[in-house]
Amino acid sequence: MLKFLNKPYPFNNDLRHNTKIIFFISIGVFVFLFLFQPLQIDELATRDKYFLVFGLGAITFLSLSLNLLILPSLFPRILNGSSWNVKKEILWDIWILFTVSVGYFLYYKALGIMEFGFSMIVTLILIAIVPISVLIVLNRNRLLRSHLKSANELNIKLKENKSIPDKLVHFVSDYQKDNISIKVSLILFIRSANNYIELFWKENQDVKSQMVRLSLTKAEDILKDDKFIFKCHRSYMVNINYIDKIEGSSQGYRLYFEKVDFPVPVSKIYVHKLKELI
Repeated sequence: MLKFLNKPYPFNNDLRHNTKIIFFISIGVFVFLFLFQPLQIDELATRDKYFLVFGLGAITFLSLSLNLLILPSLFPRILNGSSWNVKKEILWDIWILFTVSVGYFLYYKALGIMEFGFSMIVTLILIAIVPISVLIVLNRNRLLRSHLKSANELNIKLKENKSIPDKLVHFVSDYQKDNISIKVSLILFIRSANNYIELFWKENQDVKSQMVRLSLTKAEDILKDDKFIFKCHRSYMVNINYIDKIEGSSQGYRLYFEKVDFPVPVSKIYVHKLKELI
């Protein structure tokens, strides 16, 4: 469970897109309240009914604007995608739900047109869940569509821009017996493994691998002149010429290599570099 909660999750800090979401959700809340009139709204006089419905729509707008526009602008280091995970997303959504619910509660109390009981508070919270649920779904679907579209474009460019230079590179291990010299054109990717790197390369029609006692930083320095090999994650360097396909999901991008049974992740901070190289 703890492992799941610590999984990366994309934080939506696209302010322009959030502005559109806030507007449409606020309008949606207003229409919902006006048509279905929950919370005994249908029992109110016409004037009080309009005050209440317009007010709750405005509070939804203000609460979402605070959380999706103002706070991300004031605290960009805290509210950013690089360190965001499932646990933080759950807490963030609970916070948004809390601010919307409290806003509804205070507005009801200020108008003084209804008596408040426990059931009324529960109903307010349930209504506040509606815009939050819509927000989560819209955010996930937007990221999924964006990454899928971008992945398809990258796959097309992969086929157009493959170039494989040929030179010998030497990985000198801290233990002499682990030394390896290999043509850079054969390297698929390099994976960090504590104090070692695991080198994957193509040999005829097979994929071979070998552990070398060497840091990924040193490997990066050895290959610094080979621009088609780049660091895509804190634990991976990849040769873009051997990427078989790229898949996009709401979590980001995954790189797949032929005859390798696991994908290579791409950190958000390296996505732009990947697109540039391809």
